[in-house]
Amino acid sequence: MSWRPNSNQRVVLTAYHAGNNKAGATGGSAQVSPRSRKTGHYTMNHGNMNSAVDKVMFNRSGSQDSLDELSLDEYWTEVENIKKSSDNTQDEQRVVVKEPDEGELEEEWLKEAGLSNLFGESSADSQDSMVFLSTLTKTQSAAVQKRIDTFSQTMRMKNKHHQIPDVRDVFRQPASSQDKAEDLNGFQSTVKSKVTSEVLHEKSEELEEEATEEAETKDVPETAINLEISFAEQASNRKEFPTVRNEKEDDSLLPNYRVPEAKTGITKIGDLAPQDMKKVTSLALIELTALYDVLGTELKLQRPARMRVKEFGIFQVPLSVLLELDQRKNPGTKVPLIFQSLIEQIEKGGLETEGVLRIPGVVSRIRSLCMDLEAKFYEGTFNWDTVKQHDAASLLKYFIRELPLPLLTVEYMKAFHSVQYLPSKKQRLQALNLLVILLPDVHRDTLKVLLEFLQRVVDHREQNKMTLKNVAMIMAPNLFTLHTSPLKAPDQDAVTSAAQTASVMLFLIKYQKLLWTIPTFLVAQVRRQNQKKPSKERAMNRLLRRMAYDRVKPEKLEKSADGFIRVQAPQFSKVSMAIQLTEDLKAGDILARFLNQESGTSTNLRKEEVSLYEIGGNIGERCLEDTTYMKDLSLLNPKAEWVIRPKSKE
Repeated sequence: MSWRPNSNQRVVLTAYHAGNNKAGATGGSAQVSPRSRKTGHYTMNHGNMNSAVDKVMFNRSGSQDSLDELSLDEYWTEVENIKKSSDNTQDEQRVVVKEPDEGELEEEWLKEAGLSNLFGESSADSQDSMVFLSTLTKTQSAAVQKRIDTFSQTMRMKNKHHQIPDVRDVFRQPASSQDKAEDLNGFQSTVKSKVTSEVLHEKSEELEEEATEEAETKDVPETAINLEISFAEQASNRKEFPTVRNEKEDDSLLPNYRVPEAKTGITKIGDLAPQDMKKVTSLALIELTALYDVLGTELKLQRPARMRVKEFGIFQVPLSVLLELDQRKNPGTKVPLIFQSLIEQIEKGGLETEGVLRIPGVVSRIRSLCMDLEAKFYEGTFNWDTVKQHDAASLLKYFIRELPLPLLTVEYMKAFHSVQYLPSKKQRLQALNLLVILLPDVHRDTLKVLLEFLQRVVDHREQNKMTLKNVAMIMAPNLFTLHTSPLKAPDQDAVTSAAQTASVMLFLIKYQKLLWTIPTFLVAQVRRQNQKKPSKERAMNRLLRRMAYDRVKPEKLEKSADGFIRVQAPQFSKVSMAIQLTEDLKAGDILARFLNQESGTSTNLRKEEVSLYEIGGNIGERCLEDTTYMKDLSLLNPKAEWVIRPKSKE
């Protein structure tokens, strides 16, 4: 039996079907609120498999990371294994999605971007949006203007009773911004109340030119990713990039991209307070849209429609539901326990096992284990000794495939897939970075655990014979089930789609550390927003900052002399200490000094257990990496307070 593009066996991803989804899961269920009266589903149909076929080969090259040097045989073999392991009683695998009305896509986009108060009943109270818009770059502003313009025209045509904003008014600065304000990069600027978008664009360009000059003086290698300048602005300024991808481009030569060191430190996902992370997410959506606009690539987001999902169990349960159940027993858990347990079981057998992810478990045993896990996992009576290593690997992949709301989400699945249409590898990496930021927390955290595990598998490639490309080929059809192209005989489009999803999977694994980095320019935009925020929000942030001390009253903060900062440690015996700022003083040096003073106490702290936090000023809260230069950061945020406290669990 065979499952390949020129076989009689087909996987058909049908067109959109209108109508309500009536398929309900057995057992308890929870309602997912509808956002549109139009709903639909994609149906994956499986035909009969009759004959073995020849392999579809690609040009070979010399790199072990190449997708071109290897036939897609492993990809189709995995698809065949998926078919064999599927329940024969389930002829269709459905994912319910939303078919947006005309103009509805732009309305949803504006809501996701945090700009919903620009229209409708809340349009009168749009000061926050005005502050937000004043910090956008030229390409970001153009992306917002384009969506507002399309939405306005559509609503007027439909005679909707919306208060439609005039695009010229959208980018006006709030009246409170008339006062002189110091920009984050150190220069003074007086902003009048009616500043047009052109003036804002000029200011943005000045900032970008300044950052470009600074980057050039640092002699950054070509393989370094520039996180200080907007990705869309970089693409807009580099006209030499082709507008479409060269389909014959060799994916074998994957650069070792790295994040260049930043004086004020690199910010990772999880380092910021929730209120600032929410702003980063809104900016990331606008930046991603702007990047696609500049590159002439269509970006379409989907929405899940009304559907019924299981609210208990193990398999075919949304990640959010699983996490809620797990957190009742294990507060602080960020990834479903069953997911962690399956990975632990695979690693227990040793990652040196040849074909650890390639070789499938016995189908009958997998189905029996699924039933046992459903019945016994949460009771704590499941016997993991009965689970063989290859069975655990098959169960892990089955868990991912059967998620009713995919790991990469319904909203962004097509966006992940469309990354491969961007012209350059660097731009694909930039788009993936923004998409990872946009994922819901539980999906992002689960994806992170998965990718870290896959990298550990690749690290043992000499023993398990699973290189990066092998793992990417095998995992792609499990993550991108919504986008398995029609496998018609012979169909080169199916081969191209398979190669593209495998390439995205490869990027996710290889560059995962970079993908979980928040670009510096987004953090800078958040700082600018916080500097201009209304006084009511500033008062709330002061209250939250005090709550961050966990109700432990610190010593009264004395105003530090020039060249000094005072570091608080209210949760430990050493409450505060004065630190002299020098050019080479780093956050790690302050932690080392604190731990040295704490040595011999009952706390017995280790360096990996505590972090230095930047709190207040133009940031809500930020966990600092050890390499952060404190003098540079204190100049960037002179009103910040500095607190040592236990590091949050990942």
